[in-house]
Amino acid sequence: MKVLVATDGSEFSRAAVGKCCEMFNESENTAVRIISVAETRVPPIEPFAVSADYFLEINAEARKHANEVVLQAEAEVRNHFSDLAIDLTTKIIVGSPKQAIVEEAKDWGADIIIVGSHGYGFWQKALLGSVSDSVMHHAPCSVLVVR
Repeated sequence: MKVLVATDGSEFSRAAVGKCCEMFNESENTAVRIISVAETRVPPIEPFAVSADYFLEINAEARKHANEVVLQAEAEVRNHFSDLAIDLTTKIIVGSPKQAIVEEAKDWGADIIIVGSHGYGFWQKALLGSVSDSVMHHAPCSVLVVR
């Protein structure tokens, strides 16, 4: 089984990583791919222009955060699956999380996507986040949304 875990480091994303470890605890024929999507920001055009360096710095920080999140999730999964023959890969994707998660699931041939119910962002207090909602409606496979 191919399990795609999408994380942004939020409390709900960490719960999704934990649920993956719980669900596939004894599954030796499981491949897990952990991804994090660094959402890039595009500089606005005039009259609201801001320094291009500012956006380069924001985008670099987004990639750095995504890398840190993936490393933490990878360490948790490796610790949990220490005795199992698990195929574990990680990937940082730059783009829109809504699109990138679904595209990665299609390209990799995922059997299930595990994602947190909502993450960091403006709508973090919503009942269901816009990313998880979009993934549920567009994914090519089953989706487990973890609260």
